[in-house]
Amino acid sequence: MQYGFVKVCAATPEIKVADVEFNTKQIIKAIKESAKNGSQLTVFPELCLCGYTCGDLFNQTALITACEKALKEIGENTSELKTLIFVGAPIKAFGKLYNCAVAINGGKILGVIPKTYLPNYGEFYEKRHFSSAPKRTGTVSIGCIDGVPFGCNLIFQAGNFPEFTVAAEICEDLWAPNSPSIEHTQAGANIVVNLSCSDETVGKAEYRRNLVKMQSAKLVSGYIYCDAGNGESTTDTVFAGHNIIAENGVALSESKLFDNGLLYGEIDVEMLAEERRRTSSGYFNLENEDVYTYLKFDADNSGFKLLRKFSKTPFIPSDGLSERSELILTIQQKGLEKRLKHVKSKTAVIGVSGGLDSALALLVTCRAFKALEKDLKDIIAVTMPCFGTTEKTKSNSLKLIESLGVTSKTVPISESVLQHFKDIEQDENNHDTTYENAQARTRTLVLMDIANRTNGLVIGTGDLSELALGWATYNGDHMSMYGVNCSVPKTLVKHLIDFEAKRLGGECGSVLNDILNTEISPELLPPTKDGKIAQKTEDLVGPYILHDFFLYYSVRYGFKPSKVQYLAERAFDGVYDAPIIKKWLANFYKRFFTQQFKRSCMPDGVKIGSVSLSPRGDWRMPSDAEVKLWLDDIK
Repeated sequence: MQYGFVKVCAATPEIKVADVEFNTKQIIKAIKESAKNGSQLTVFPELCLCGYTCGDLFNQTALITACEKALKEIGENTSELKTLIFVGAPIKAFGKLYNCAVAINGGKILGVIPKTYLPNYGEFYEKRHFSSAPKRTGTVSIGCIDGVPFGCNLIFQAGNFPEFTVAAEICEDLWAPNSPSIEHTQAGANIVVNLSCSDETVGKAEYRRNLVKMQSAKLVSGYIYCDAGNGESTTDTVFAGHNIIAENGVALSESKLFDNGLLYGEIDVEMLAEERRRTSSGYFNLENEDVYTYLKFDADNSGFKLLRKFSKTPFIPSDGLSERSELILTIQQKGLEKRLKHVKSKTAVIGVSGGLDSALALLVTCRAFKALEKDLKDIIAVTMPCFGTTEKTKSNSLKLIESLGVTSKTVPISESVLQHFKDIEQDENNHDTTYENAQARTRTLVLMDIANRTNGLVIGTGDLSELALGWATYNGDHMSMYGVNCSVPKTLVKHLIDFEAKRLGGECGSVLNDILNTEISPELLPPTKDGKIAQKTEDLVGPYILHDFFLYYSVRYGFKPSKVQYLAERAFDGVYDAPIIKKWLANFYKRFFTQQFKRSCMPDGVKIGSVSLSPRGDWRMPSDAEVKLWLDDIK
């Protein structure tokens, strides 16, 4: 398996009702085609061997016997394949007839799972022919094959990949309040397959899609929903073959209605297992776990070409951009509103540099003041030009301040910093860390004292990406009285500023667009001879678009560096080559580990999304942890 990814297939072949021989050939053909395309798990619809719509033909011995023989034939014709297969069939057991999912692997019938909840309303009359799954489990004979495990509590586990665990439920089981898949996942199944025959009516597809996505989210699982399609009887209903492959609330792939065929998807079971461990606050523990039987199967471990796409910007919403952007800004705004009200702050003091982060912080503060019906003039936007300030950033700062209608204050700090250099015997021509950080700390001192003098709060501007990399001066821009950007990564900062530029328009929108097109820099080193920015952050620490990608997958999911690189190479194919990704990935981990001490004492700030580095919330890490394991994995 490649870094935990399992290729799966929901297969809806063309069938003929009660023509078991024809259906068997179609199923075998689909199995071989899916295996050829790398599928390690292939699922077929409910009762697909004979057709769900057989009606009273289920009472005919000839039909049941033909299905038993067909299962043996499927096994014999797929014995060389290391694919786990689930086929729907009627099975006799304990003197009754059951609607079952039959698991086949390597030519053997591994187990039989009966349907628990039988619909008996509307167009469904399953209780006329089938019995609900019994509480008892045991073994059954299928044709001349004896000792086949039978029961709902079966989990199939790949012998060479223990996190590739699969359980089954059947159609109506998903609609039931207490779906069998709940206990299946509590007992360790990372993927649930559903063999279904859900007839199509107006509006049902959307409901079905939402149900599958929500079940996969609630159970933190992969969910393969395989639906019957063309070929079932149309006496009273039609079937659309609506197949859905979902993972933890996201539909990875979905078939078109009335389009029989094979639907593929790639489920990351390693991610699901890690997410379960991370959130295992009781509901992923089954008290009577010992009632489950774990059956081994062989899976093809040779790997396959991963086709799944990964966004270069995982922190930026893939849909509903305007609504999500407004929500994010509102969350930032509400956090600041509460803090301003609680401490009875008259003013808000922000250092505005002409860069991205301070622009976003100022925009959020304006929103909060408007919501509180406070005078925007009580927002004190401070520009503090020094050795590295360029005319462009200084001009953009003043234009933004003016366009927003807040109070502008300029405090040149060059003389203060030079005096400080004399006090500590620092050579002003030595552009080392002291040279840079003295400016950042002086700026913070100015902001703090203006806030004290005006009964205000210093609003932090640093973002999540900077916190991850430690790209902040300790007790300089690292410090504030409330950080509105502390869980907003740089790529999302850019997106939010673009959103606000379009929303506000006019002079404000124009200057925000200019800020978006300005190179990212702390401006702590003198400009070039032609007045351009000399100190470019991304030349020093690496591209933020890469670092945000690394941050998301390393912190949100806990992936190993080698897997993070594997995903990055696919996401940035044609943009960054593997050696460049590897270089900056190593740099990310080095900085992430060595700079934890800055995060251990970071100011309060509102959480926005699923990744936060607050030491009081999501991220608790010793400041002196070693990075060796992670760097070794990169090597």
